[in-house]
Amino acid sequence: MAAGKSAEAIGEPADRVLVITRVFDAPRSLVYQAFADPKHALKWGGPPDYPAVHVEGDLRPGGKWRTCLRALDGSRELWQGGVYREIVPNERLVYSFAWDQEDGSPGPETLVTVTFADQGRKTLVTFRQAVFNTKENCDGHRRGWNGAFDRLADHVARR
Repeated sequence: MAAGKSAEAIGEPADRVLVITRVFDAPRSLVYQAFADPKHALKWGGPPDYPAVHVEGDLRPGGKWRTCLRALDGSRELWQGGVYREIVPNERLVYSFAWDQEDGSPGPETLVTVTFADQGRKTLVTFRQAVFNTKENCDGHRRGWNGAFDRLADHVARR
């Protein structure tokens, strides 16, 4: 989104654009690595009831990433993936995101932009994902990402 413009001002329905800002009590390089390094992402990816059990990524523009989230009771797996579009180490990650559908094909695609900024000795993360096909899908991702970010806060605090 252009600086100073709302989602609706640039043609995106605001109720289908997810923006989350969180401050993590860890240095920016560590928080960035938690997103960029699959070994880290495996420790915090997914909400508490669907933790990541598989994370892989080819961190370069055009490189692909894949993650599997599994229900705690093992009853269901949810696969997601996408392509890295922009990588600025310790500053910015941009990648596409789509859930696998039941036939294995990718579902509706959204674009994720994550920025990392120093805030004293802590890190301000601004997470944006858009444009969702429905408001309900956007709201579901808000719950999921906030659960994952709670786990990320615990992960970086232990480092």
